[in-house]
Amino acid sequence: MIFLSPLLIAVILGLVEGATEFLPISSTGHLIAVGALLDFTGERAATFEVVIQLGAILAVVWHYRGALLRMATGVLRPGEDRRATGNLLIAFLPAVVIGLLAHDFIKTVLFAPTVVAWALILGGFVMLAIEWRRPTTTAASLGAVTRGQALIIGFAQVLAMIPGTSRAAATILGGYAAGLSRPAATEFSFLLAIPTIIGAAGFDFVASRDLFGREDLPMFAVGTAVAFVSALLVIRGFLRFVEGHTFSVFAWYRIGFGTLLLLLLARGVI
Repeated sequence: MIFLSPLLIAVILGLVEGATEFLPISSTGHLIAVGALLDFTGERAATFEVVIQLGAILAVVWHYRGALLRMATGVLRPGEDRRATGNLLIAFLPAVVIGLLAHDFIKTVLFAPTVVAWALILGGFVMLAIEWRRPTTTAASLGAVTRGQALIIGFAQVLAMIPGTSRAAATILGGYAAGLSRPAATEFSFLLAIPTIIGAAGFDFVASRDLFGREDLPMFAVGTAVAFVSALLVIRGFLRFVEGHTFSVFAWYRIGFGTLLLLLLARGVI
């Protein structure tokens, strides 16, 4: 185990969160694994790891500020903006219902390195299978997404409640399998993350607020700020990447990282 100051732990976990939140490789899985190496585990660690996702979400809001403003002003008028807003709401609802029902089980049972490792590996093989099938694209932009496709993405997002699955992987690959182009699936996933993660982080923090005091605020602030900066860089780079590449490299990374975790667990390193 590695023992560091709380602020340094916040910097490390903030970097991990920002670098992995919007890639299909599981930010939660990486945070749990790195937290175990830093001996930062338990319910307090799980809540901290959820709350600093707000920094990554602020990066999405900033990157898509123009699109979000158009959607907000166009929601009352028929057209693509209102349709996109409605589709995001449809995709958001399954996670709300199932998340509220399964919250305690997820936090107490599933937040474990072994679960993460197997979810990473299995998710990697699913990703390779989807890429091998090469789904037919029927929605090349957000405005072309149907309600049925939005609902499929919403139920795919529920799978991401299993740590190691990756919310980004579930929603991007769910959208891609449902007929969205890679860029459209990625953008839909990023925008869907806004209500999903804000809701999850807020609920988690309120439920666990008694575990923290004022002395913990600097740690939350540092972790959130670092997550914001690193996530903003990753978002811009990943959007350029998906325009001309498949997701296979992330599938093999997941399989390799999951296998490494299993080896470290077997040796008692984490």
